[in-house]
Amino acid sequence: MLGAPAATVNNNASADPAVPLAERAKLMAAVGQPPQIPPPTPPSCSECASKTQPAAGGAPTQSASRMWRSGDGKTRIDTPQSSIISDPVSQQTIVLDHVKKEASVIPMAPSGAAAPQASAAPGSADAGIHPSSVQVQDLGKSMIEGHEVEGKRYTFPGQPSPPKPPMPAMPGLKSPGAPGAPNAPQASASPQAPKAPPPPNIAEVWTSVKLKTPVLTKVTTPVGEQTTYCKPTESAEHPPSVFQIPPGYKIKPNP
Repeated sequence: MLGAPAATVNNNASADPAVPLAERAKLMAAVGQPPQIPPPTPPSCSECASKTQPAAGGAPTQSASRMWRSGDGKTRIDTPQSSIISDPVSQQTIVLDHVKKEASVIPMAPSGAAAPQASAAPGSADAGIHPSSVQVQDLGKSMIEGHEVEGKRYTFPGQPSPPKPPMPAMPGLKSPGAPGAPNAPQASASPQAPKAPPPPNIAEVWTSVKLKTPVLTKVTTPVGEQTTYCKPTESAEHPPSVFQIPPGYKIKPNP
């Protein structure tokens, strides 16, 4: 369940906390797993802490979030300014922006059909990912913080950097009526060495066998590494309003 890991809220004031959540929601569709209605499990609530280490060095950033899961498989990830709600029954994901009081509804792929390729922000990790290009590796079972967990590793192909726009050509300068100079012979172009493929993006997810929620998630991309630990606890069933769009929120139309 790749969409379950808690999303990061960067403590840098220049970062937009809604962007990671929106990209995470789109990444769920890119995994290519049709949304299946899971068997009933105990409802739970998880307190999560994330640490992000930039690849270029520098101080890591810390963030906190909370995850809710209902007995019928609905999930909600809360951060101070945004939330993601996933509902396998209605086959939709809702992204809430608590600052703008807006909601975006993203449809999931129907069961048995290929997940649609979602658009993404330029430079994001999920831009251009096709479900068939995602490799999934079963890591078996283990124990983390007293929870029996199952691990999976998702490998997404790296995305090449966008090409730089060519420099505009300078117009040739000629004297009126003067014959043009003959062109110099062109040197033969040397063969280009093949470019190495960009490094892949890797997500490793360890999910509680009993509660079906993530306990440990590690995401590695060329820009850095993010590690999230969650402490799930069994709880009473959550009110239906937890997994619904709050009153007064404006629903944004899909592009």
